[in-house]
Amino acid sequence: MTEVFKFLKFLKQFRLLLIIVPIISVIITYFLVRNLKSVYMSQAQISTGIVDETSQQSVIIQTIQGDQVRQQFSNLLEMIKMKRVLNQVSYLLIIHDLTSDKPFKAKSKLLESLVPEARKHALDVYRKKYALNEELSVSNPDENGLYKVIESMGYHADEIRGKLLTFRSGDSDFITVQIEAESPDLSAFLVNTISTEFIKSYGVLLKANQVKANNFLRDLLREKTDTLALKMADLRSYKIRNGVLNLSEQSKQLYTLILEYDTKKQEAIEKTSSYAGALNEIDRKFNPQERSYIEAKLSKLNQSIINTKEELSSLYTLYLNNDLDEGYKKSYDSLSSRLTEQINRSSDEYVTNPFNTKQELISQKLNLEIQMDISRYSINSLENKIRSLTSQFTLLVPKEAEVQTLEMNVDIASKEYLDILNKYNLSSLETGFESKMNLVQLGVGGLAQPSKKVLLVILSAVISFSFCVLALFIIFLSDTSIATTRELYKATDGPILGVVSKLENQSVDLRGLWKSELEDAELIEFRNQLRSLRYEIESVMKDKVLLVTSVNSQVGKTFVSFSLAYAWKMTNLKVLLIDGNFKNPHISNSSTSTAYLEDFLQDKIHINDYVEPGTIDVLKNRGEDISLMELVGYDKIKSKLDWAKSRYDFVIIETGALSEVMQSKEWLSFSSDTVTVFKSGKTISEKDNNYISLLKNSGSFRGWILNMVTKANNQQEFFKL
Repeated sequence: MTEVFKFLKFLKQFRLLLIIVPIISVIITYFLVRNLKSVYMSQAQISTGIVDETSQQSVIIQTIQGDQVRQQFSNLLEMIKMKRVLNQVSYLLIIHDLTSDKPFKAKSKLLESLVPEARKHALDVYRKKYALNEELSVSNPDENGLYKVIESMGYHADEIRGKLLTFRSGDSDFITVQIEAESPDLSAFLVNTISTEFIKSYGVLLKANQVKANNFLRDLLREKTDTLALKMADLRSYKIRNGVLNLSEQSKQLYTLILEYDTKKQEAIEKTSSYAGALNEIDRKFNPQERSYIEAKLSKLNQSIINTKEELSSLYTLYLNNDLDEGYKKSYDSLSSRLTEQINRSSDEYVTNPFNTKQELISQKLNLEIQMDISRYSINSLENKIRSLTSQFTLLVPKEAEVQTLEMNVDIASKEYLDILNKYNLSSLETGFESKMNLVQLGVGGLAQPSKKVLLVILSAVISFSFCVLALFIIFLSDTSIATTRELYKATDGPILGVVSKLENQSVDLRGLWKSELEDAELIEFRNQLRSLRYEIESVMKDKVLLVTSVNSQVGKTFVSFSLAYAWKMTNLKVLLIDGNFKNPHISNSSTSTAYLEDFLQDKIHINDYVEPGTIDVLKNRGEDISLMELVGYDKIKSKLDWAKSRYDFVIIETGALSEVMQSKEWLSFSSDTVTVFKSGKTISEKDNNYISLLKNSGSFRGWILNMVTKANNQQEFFKL
């Protein structure tokens, strides 16, 4: 809040500027706008067909998301303001004014200066450029001149764009085109022509893009067709080359056959075992003599049966190798019947046999031996067939992988082809349709718009006032000067003993200041400040010698020193004022005393000889560029000051600025109490901070006196550590 009040006080200093500048701005604006012509506004509406399904072709209606809708409308709004559209409007405007008896505007000087031949030439060029939708080339001298004619009439694209306003009407499907012009006819012509030219330009651009896209998709479709045909040819060629028709069905059939043959093999093994067991049982029923007789007889009689069994075994092998062909099955059954007949005939030959009682067993044995032999043969044949089928099945695996790869390539190519085909068909349909954009509401000449003169005048006042405040605020922020005790304390981190106001009256009687009948309010305040300062200094002093110094020159040390001297004298105290500033001896120049510091230190004079009743005792200097230590030694100066302290209640020594003379630093060693004067409105540099550190480290620094404080910054704030 402190900074705010400070800024308000800062503004108060420039209150005349804040009043005069807006007034001048208002006056200038008034004279500039008083002759402004009335303006007329017209509006037209365009249906885009983006969100209105009634305007879309039913076969290609697509749902558009909200963000896409906003983006499309944004693109359309910018397209309306394109130079390509507005140039066409410019051509129509200038053609109208060149050919019509009632032009929209009064002819410009440049247009009036055209001779009939030049007008005819200009009209031909404008019409040609409009028909070809071309822009005038400013690099061509002839076309550049024709462009300047349009520009002189205010018909050029930039001028039209500045008055044009386009926006979407809420969330509807309509775009509103709005423009202001000097006459109702011109505003209506402009808004309708802009809308019409935009729709035409958009339709041409849309059609060109559709044709381009359609041609691209057509070429791409041909490419995808060739790719698909190539992939299908690769698959077909591989199947023919490897004898593959339907791998899935083939592998399924092979696997089924393997299982079927394996089942038959297991059955044959089981039958063989059962036949062998049955034969063993029959053999046990014959004694050795009977078995030898039977075997001897059978070896002669069964040769035909053996031949038939071999034929039967061969036929069974063919039956297996031909995947259980029914033809072989019938032959196999027929041969089996013949074998049975042979066995029966052989059995009949044993009727007169001495072993005819066991004829049935012999017949069974013959049948079992035949069946067992057939089973053994079938086991070998089945194993060979199973191995063959397994090999075929194994060979199908890599072929299956290759066929799957080729079929996948065909499938991918087919999907790409169908996708491009759908897009091509849709593009072909869209190419056949006209643009969905229509001018649904024509613009008509409206009433004159309310005058903006008052608004412009008020706006000029507000802007000028704001600009002044902003400029002053920038100055305020960039101002690092110190004007108040708070700022001085913040900048130096040192105690503030008091302030001394800047007096409007340049001449002040310091002795008359202390009279009780004083009536000047400014002087009364000044006297109170000195009283406060006197009290603050007395409360912090440790000795009788007070050194008054400053960081920089021209801060008013002399006035402060004299004021303090008179302030203490008014309390009936004896005060000695010493001018220790050899470079700028302002006290010496202001005093009528004839006693000099150099003589006092060298024992050439005695102060008592120069005392004037009713005045302050002053020791001047001759202003020579000399050091204290060059006059007399340290001990001598110390003893002379000790004598002065015994003679006076206060000894005030004014020194030069610390940044300018060396003597000021020498004086610091002879005083236990130092006060520093700072002029209000000055700044503290980095170099000044070094001298401030010197003061703080000296051990004698007691605080700051803020001098020449203006009335606005006069704050009675004292900060003591």
